[in-house]
Formats: sequence, C-alpha cells, structure tokens
Amino acid sequence: MDRLASRAPDPCAARALYRQRARHYDAELAAFEPLRQRAVAWLGLRPGQTVLDVGCGTGLSLPALAAAVGPTGRVLGVEPCADMLEQARERARRHGLAAVELLQAEAGEAALPEGADALLLHFTHDVLQQPEAVDHLLAHLRPGAVVVACGLCWADWWMGPANWFVAGAALYSVTTLDGLARPWAALAERLPDLQVERTWMGAIYLARGTVPGTMTG
Repeated sequence: MDRLASRAPDPCAARALYRQRARHYDAELAAFEPLRQRAVAWLGLRPGQTVLDVGCGTGLSLPALAAAVGPTGRVLGVEPCADMLEQARERARRHGLAAVELLQAEAGEAALPEGADALLLHFTHDVLQQPEAVDHLLAHLRPGAVVVACGLCWADWWMGPANWFVAGAALYSVTTLDGLARPWAALAERLPDLQVERTWMGAIYLARGTVPGTMTG
C-alpha cells in the first residue's frame, strides 16, 4: 500500500491500471450494480436532459442513463482509458443508445457541453482528489444541476473487515489513498447541500448535491 500513500493521482498510472482491467472489468464490478442503479436513480433525470458520466469505464451506467433521458436527451461518457472506452462504444452500439456520445479525455481536460443537467461520478476516486478537475466539471453544469458520486471510503477504525476490503480494492482501482477518509470533500466544499450516505459497513459512500446559483472556483 505504500506506493499509494501520500501521493497525487497519477493519470498515466491510472490508464495503465485500467488497460489491464478492461477485459474483466464488468465481472469485477458485478457486485456493485445495485449501487450503480441507486446512484443513477439519485440523479433524478428527466427526458430531454443532458447528463455527464465522467469516468464511464466500459459504459455500465450508459443504458440506465440513456433510458432516463430518452431519445431527446444526451448522455456524454468521458473516459481516459482507450481500452475501457472501446468496450463502452461496443455497449452503446449493442444497446442502440443513440443518445450516447463518448469522449476519450481526462476529466479535467474534457471538452464538455455547457449547462449540463447532471453529473455522475461512479467509483472515480482519483478524479475527486483533483480540485481543478472537479472545478472543470462543475463549471459545465447549470445552476441546480444534480451531482451524484459513489465510491470507496475508509470505514470507522473499528470496522476492520470493511477496511481490509477498502484496502484491497484500492490496490487495483486508485492511484492514491489520499482523501479516502472523505473522498467527497471537494464536492462538499462546492455544493453546500451535499448529503452523504454510507453503506457496506461504511466502506462505500453515495453523495448527492446540487450546483448553487453561483459557482466559485
């Protein structure tokens, strides 16, 4: 775990990590599907809206997001790893998701539409530990837009089994342990109404907030 301690997120290392996981990623994430469905539901999407799925991976959230916004809506998936994004493209093609667009880019550099209605950050710890990336994403949301994040977090210290789970998962899913006590901290600083729920013995969180009328970076 020392290689992950007290270091900034490493985009190059992250792309290499997920390149290795791409083939088996869907199977590895199967147990988390109920959490994904809850996260998408928390967005409260309506037909015709635009939603950003940042760190979309192999596109596991895309069918549910596309169904929620309907044929008049727009889903933009952003993913830096080409191998993961290729599987997302195949998923979109296979499901006939005409509302889906996919972009290979780092979260803090992605060319995003202005005034999006919602943002999903599902298991994107490294992104949330980059304040400049968070500011870039929020700057492209309209006032009142909904932001939902979900991911790993340290449980209370006495929850040994839960924290062993977090430590093991972190070894192959993040490039830094910094911020795992409160991964949502950057969102909490920017979204005054952010609410956080802990589950899985405190080892996983879901957070939801809305963009205020004026964003300050």
